[in-house]
Parts: sequence; C-alpha cells; structure tokens
Amino acid sequence: MKRIILATMAAFAFVSASYADETPDLMTVLTAPEPQTQLMSMVLTMQALKQGAKAHVLLCGPAGDIALRDAPKSATAPQKPKNMSPQGLMKNIIANGGSVEVCAIYLPNKGVNAEALVDGVTPAKPPVIAQRLLAPNTRIMSF
Repeated sequence: MKRIILATMAAFAFVSASYADETPDLMTVLTAPEPQTQLMSMVLTMQALKQGAKAHVLLCGPAGDIALRDAPKSATAPQKPKNMSPQGLMKNIIANGGSVEVCAIYLPNKGVNAEALVDGVTPAKPPVIAQRLLAPNTRIMSF
C-alpha cells in the first residue's frame, strides 16, 4: 500500500511540475467598437504579457479598424488615465513579443489588403487560430 501511495504522489508531482513549467497562452478576441473596451482589452493583454504569458490578439469586425494604418481617431486618441490609445498599446504588445491578427474575413469585407495594416499585424489563418483556441493551456478573453 505504501508503494502505491508513493507512486501516486510521484506521478502527481510530475504532472504538477510539467503544468507549472508551461507558459500560459492568452488569446484575446476583440470585436467591440467602443474605444474604452478596446483599450481595456489591450491593457489586460499587455499585463498578461508582462507576467509571462504568450499573448495573441484577434481583431474582428469593427475592432479590426484599430489595426489600420489609416485608423479612425477613436483608435488613436489618447484616453485617461495614462494617455494611451487602443492602437498605441496594440503596437506595444507587438513590440513586446505578442501577436496581433485581423480575422481572415476582415480585409476582404473592408475592401483593403494587408498593406492597409500597421506593421506587425497580419491576417489570421483560421486553422492556426482554431489550434490556439483549442490548446489545453490557452485562456480566452473576449470583448
């Protein structure tokens, strides 16, 4: 009986250690058109990135506009309390190793191509996004 208990404890320790060593992935899915919601999603994504998570952002619908070189003023206007904009913080996420993609159907329905996006933002590949969403170590935030 003692051997069974020790073997169980060793297996539990091994499994716990292997999960502890994994870096969590954060997938932020942003569709909201409101600038405050867009900024808050970027704030939380940046905080997760700073705390060691791998951060991925998927912009769909009206939120995709923050990734445009010619973004609406709402995407670039500084907001209180730290005078940050959704697009500015999105660029910081990219600069700090996060990834940002627009939904695969965003660009064709906007009538533009990938050259319309700011540096570092790419069109999403649905199989890759699905794989990220289904990965056991992924946490999903949706705004």
